[in-house]
Amino acid sequence: MSDERHAAANSILGTSGVGRVRVDSSASDRASRAWWDADADDYHRTHGEFLGVNSAEGEFVWCPEGLHEGDHHLLGDIVDKDVLEVGCGSAPCARWLAGHGARAVGLDISMGMLARGQDAMKAGGPAVPLIQASAELLPFADESFDIVCSAFGAVPFVADSQRVMNEVARVLRPGGSWVFAVNHPIRWIFPDDPGPKGLTATLPYFDRTPYVEVDDNGVPTYVEHHRTIGDRVREIVAAGLQIRDIIEPEWPEWLDREWGQWSPLRGQLFPGTAIFSAVKP
Repeated sequence: MSDERHAAANSILGTSGVGRVRVDSSASDRASRAWWDADADDYHRTHGEFLGVNSAEGEFVWCPEGLHEGDHHLLGDIVDKDVLEVGCGSAPCARWLAGHGARAVGLDISMGMLARGQDAMKAGGPAVPLIQASAELLPFADESFDIVCSAFGAVPFVADSQRVMNEVARVLRPGGSWVFAVNHPIRWIFPDDPGPKGLTATLPYFDRTPYVEVDDNGVPTYVEHHRTIGDRVREIVAAGLQIRDIIEPEWPEWLDREWGQWSPLRGQLFPGTAIFSAVKP
């Protein structure tokens, strides 16, 4: 993760080393809050146009492969539905949902990211409530939402993703949907490189030890957790939800854009994203 794309965050947080160590929920939350606060400007500068994050109306792009909710309708009918976006960042997805008939709410751990969403809404377009909280403890009553969604938010960055699944199941109404996109677990075994070096497996798929960046005092500044496909399925089922689909987007021929580790070279060979779709009975 540490490179010139995140120079500001690395400088602010004093990132000086990389390792793989166990990190608990509180340390993960602290690192994620600090990281996304520090990286908000660079993130929006790099990805803002593609994701529509700087637009008051927002966009709902599921992943670097460019799947748009308006084209693929992974959430089904959203009109007049209560929808929660978990790990919303500056909430382009929640804002897009609100503009298309949903009663949307955005939740994120980073006030820096939420502030960017507030700035975007000041330019006009649909307004959505934005709430700062951890995905491991959703501040909502039971059965508050018809749909919960997350496009690369929260799930890979929390230590206890089973707790996230349990919380989502709790706030969903019966018949409600939970759809979330994460790095495809197979990517864990390859270096975080969009070029030829990123085609050689170097890490065990079954090693769940988190990727952690630290400062000079060993304090985590960035944390990312790994779960296998089977882990994700078991978490969803253990939360009392039913799997409907696992979508592995193919790299589109029209897309020649690199995004971090995503690239046409890698995308033609193996998936970069996994989108899990589940329902509460």
